Amino acid sequence: MAKVRIKKGDTVQVIAGAAEDKGKTGKVIAVYPDTQRVLVEGIKRIKKHTKVGTSQRGSRTGGIVTQEAAIHISNVMLVDPQTKKPTRVGIRTETVERDGRTKTVRIRVAKRSGKDI
Repeated sequence: MAKVRIKKGDTVQVIAGAAEDKGKTGKVIAVYPDTQRVLVEGIKRIKKHTKVGTSQRGSRTGGIVTQEAAIHISNVMLVDPQTKKPTRVGIRTETVERDGRTKTVRIRVAKRSGKDI
């Protein structure tokens, strides 16, 4: 299984898929690494029919609800924070000393600008 280099809270751009969503940017709401999918805010909006019922206060719940659906991780690309264009993600390792111990830290890097994400 490939490594997921997109995290929750990242800004991504849709690079492939449905014509109405291609080129749009949005914030990642959730990442599902087992199925290689991401949920992006405002992308792939679907209408879901839920059963109509009543709540404790007597108000009606349910009906037709519009929500986002997950898309494959290969169809999105991380947006570089500096250039605001899509970029690949690289990993840089650094050794950090804390309290006399050395620890290896993995840092995500934007390939386009070389800056940390």
